Amino acid sequence: MTDPQTTADRRTVADALVRALDRRHEVLDAVVASEDYDAAIEAIADLLDTSPAAAEAVLRLSFDRLTRVSRRRIAVDLENLDANLDFAVTAPAAGGPALRPTLGLTLRPFVADADRDIFAARTDDMRSKGDGTAAPAGELADEIRQAVARVKAEEAVWLVAEVGSTKVGMVFGELFNGEVDVRVWVDPRHRKRGHGTAALRASRSELAAYFPAVPLVVRSPAARI
Repeated sequence: MTDPQTTADRRTVADALVRALDRRHEVLDAVVASEDYDAAIEAIADLLDTSPAAAEAVLRLSFDRLTRVSRRRIAVDLENLDANLDFAVTAPAAGGPALRPTLGLTLRPFVADADRDIFAARTDDMRSKGDGTAAPAGELADEIRQAVARVKAEEAVWLVAEVGSTKVGMVFGELFNGEVDVRVWVDPRHRKRGHGTAALRASRSELAAYFPAVPLVVRSPAARI
């Protein structure tokens, strides 16, 4: 049987490759702007929110991997790895390595009182309002009260990202001009583990259920993942 940790590592690399090919122009810009090999790895890891090992795999891609056939093969490999992980035991055996936390990431609705702490952490990090306007942050109680009102009016959805019982970040969906602006924030203590990508992927179906037939637009510059 394949070691779940090995499968998880391969899945991280495959996921990074797929996203790098989708964002190949941004990846190339990041590499060209880098001072040296190590700086390029760091830049790619930051851009794709992935591990240094996966970022190095992206950097070492040969041009033949850019063809449509190769891209499809990488995507199929990623799907197969995802299927394998569905059957993997997420709890480590005694003395064994723990799997990447991303495998158990879930989203749930924001609760005003219980989740004040994670929103406070986000506000301390971002220094801006939670509604996505980029205005300076206001009082937490006021921002939460306004968010609850928008959710009730079906104009917004705030979700908390958790791994087990640990809150690792938030997803914000705000309805504006016929589109849902989607922003993902991950607590600095839990970054570089793939949580941002996992939260974004999970949020697509969640937000589509709240806002059926409304386009979802990811505002990358405002996201801290």
